[in-house]
Amino acid sequence: MSDTTTVRINNKAVDENHFDAIVIGSGISGGWAAKELTEKGLKVLMLERGFDIRHKTDYAETNKNPWEYPHRGGRTQQMIKDYPVLKRDYPLNEVNLKWWASDKDCPYTETKRFDWFRGYHVGGRSLMWGRQSYRWSDFDFEANAKDGFGVDWPIRYKDIAPWYDHVEKFAGISGNKDGIPQLPDGQFQRPMPLNCVEEDVAAKIKTHFDGKRLLTIGRVANITEPLPGRDLCQYRNKCANGCPFGGYFSTQSSTLPAAQATGNLTLRINSIVTKLVYDKNTKKVTGVEVLDAETNKTYVYTSKIVFLNASALNSTWILMNSATDVWAGGLGSSSGELGHNLMDHHFRVGASGTVEGFDDKYYYGRRPTGFYIPRWQNLFGDKRNFLRGYGYQGAASRQGWSREIAELNIGTDLKEALSEPGPWTIGMTGFGETLPYHENKISLDPTKKDKWGLPVLAIDAEIKENEKKMRPDMMNEAIAMLEAAGVKNVKGVDRDYALGMGIHEMGTARMGKDPKTSVLNAHNQVWDALNVFVTDGACMASTACVNPSLTYMALTARAADFAVGELKKGNL
Repeated sequence: MSDTTTVRINNKAVDENHFDAIVIGSGISGGWAAKELTEKGLKVLMLERGFDIRHKTDYAETNKNPWEYPHRGGRTQQMIKDYPVLKRDYPLNEVNLKWWASDKDCPYTETKRFDWFRGYHVGGRSLMWGRQSYRWSDFDFEANAKDGFGVDWPIRYKDIAPWYDHVEKFAGISGNKDGIPQLPDGQFQRPMPLNCVEEDVAAKIKTHFDGKRLLTIGRVANITEPLPGRDLCQYRNKCANGCPFGGYFSTQSSTLPAAQATGNLTLRINSIVTKLVYDKNTKKVTGVEVLDAETNKTYVYTSKIVFLNASALNSTWILMNSATDVWAGGLGSSSGELGHNLMDHHFRVGASGTVEGFDDKYYYGRRPTGFYIPRWQNLFGDKRNFLRGYGYQGAASRQGWSREIAELNIGTDLKEALSEPGPWTIGMTGFGETLPYHENKISLDPTKKDKWGLPVLAIDAEIKENEKKMRPDMMNEAIAMLEAAGVKNVKGVDRDYALGMGIHEMGTARMGKDPKTSVLNAHNQVWDALNVFVTDGACMASTACVNPSLTYMALTARAADFAVGELKKGNL
């Protein structure tokens, strides 16, 4: 093993190379795998390809103000040159740039444009995620079977509902119980309030559409009631810099401390898993091969089971790079589906406007969530010219000091203007379901290597006719709802969008009922090696239209429980 600074178990160096379980990745699903497996008594090695970020002490930017940054938190021409992918959207800024993977060190090939925004460090994107947390319903789990796109999910809501309960109570999800079947209620903490304009718009939408459309507060993994070791959300709007209060769920604030408390966890950083080691005779994986990112030395760790949680595309990359002497396409490729059915949520289309009559009203703090309007399309008798549907995320707020003031640009008049909040505005953007198309795929590029000489992914995916039909509807319905609520100057928008921008990459190692058409079974086991479990976004057979991370958590906890049970029975 390399120098002990790259390994810690409750801050103590270790030198074992065999474990009961190996967890690859330390993000949302990897953190949950480590927590569940260690709490059930397994000795677990967690492998993280990137650097360490320790809770509280390593959140260097968490208390900085905009004026403390050389460019006020913005981007420079040099940054734009150095990060050709990150520059396409908000991740390119000087506030938390080091938490996003380097475009130079970790390139990939775009057959068609795909914006891949990654975080290679302990906690992964659990430190930077949007924290919107919604359950799927049977409308989602049954959709593939009903309209014939993709393969039928091997589970239904009843199979995962207890695990939603389990993860919600630990993670801390604040939200309102709305009692609608397409968005099941959960184990929520006290909801954050809608502001006065949002309440008014919500009431008018409900009346105008006869109660068939709902505007509710977004369900979010920011806590409003204390949890062990965590304090309440402080409404600071600095979540993407790490929260020293533990106000939102992350690996660092929640699952990692729980796993470490058991004494059963070993965390090894700077550890790039290059392949799973497969035994042809037992048809099981015996361990993993690791490349030390700092020394370029190779190590092998062995275990009884492996949880693959490197994030959707990286988990599939590892499978593709494994057991190639048995399957040319890699471990899990016997169905012909490994690498296929890449999905994301398409968004950046909606509407906004101004609201009159509330100039004497304001709101408290910087709330870490907005409102949510759940899907109603193609449900309850509604029919559209496309399959599936979309929901909206949005917010109402008052323009602050940065609003444009054409005439009042100097002196006392300017100071007085900036001391008053601007007019109320409200806006919303739709998040639409992308269908699982076989031809949307990833593969290993045989001609291009990364910093460590490893093959990179080639990504060939795009939205298709169904999504293109959905987008005008997303904009037009947003306009209609805002106008029905009395919003003024309503304007629709359909901004530039490419797959990946939602940062909800899903698919490429989907679950299913049949090993001939899927990579994983109902318990997230790889059909070709049943002691390997994939529970991150790679496992998804469809996307629904809600944010997926809560479902990753529930699937991971469920699979861990099953895995330990199978180990005890001697089946693994």
